[in-house]
Amino acid sequence: MTTAGDVVSITGRTTDTTGRFLVTARTNHFVSDARTGPAEAVQAGELLLSSLASCSLGNIQLHALERGSGLTGARADISYLRDRQDPTRYAYLRLDLLLHGVTQEEAETLAGLFAGSCPIYNTLRRGGTVELAVRAGTPEPVTPAA
Repeated sequence: MTTAGDVVSITGRTTDTTGRFLVTARTNHFVSDARTGPAEAVQAGELLLSSLASCSLGNIQLHALERGSGLTGARADISYLRDRQDPTRYAYLRLDLLLHGVTQEEAETLAGLFAGSCPIYNTLRRGGTVELAVRAGTPEPVTPAA
């Protein structure tokens, strides 16, 4: 479990298939494809939406348990639209939350608690700081695609 101030690192490596990458998070490995790649594995934009879905559901579930809300289930439908004039950004990200077992008022409270505490949501919403560093080096051996 990570807490505020913890550095979290993910490693991505190219494979012998153009547009396919091996991504490592702790001891977990998965394949990701570029949108111009083989289109068989999850793509970067989908990973972004997946992280937002996971954060929203986990956050809402935790707040509901703490509050004794009676939440019996939740669903997060998240989408984006790539900007037509500027393809380097999304025109929008949309979160649709469906919370079961609570009133509309409690659902809105839980959504507000999520919005007030999720670093993924808030970084995206505020357009947070992104740093880019680059260095040249000796190539690593290519890992075969899974």
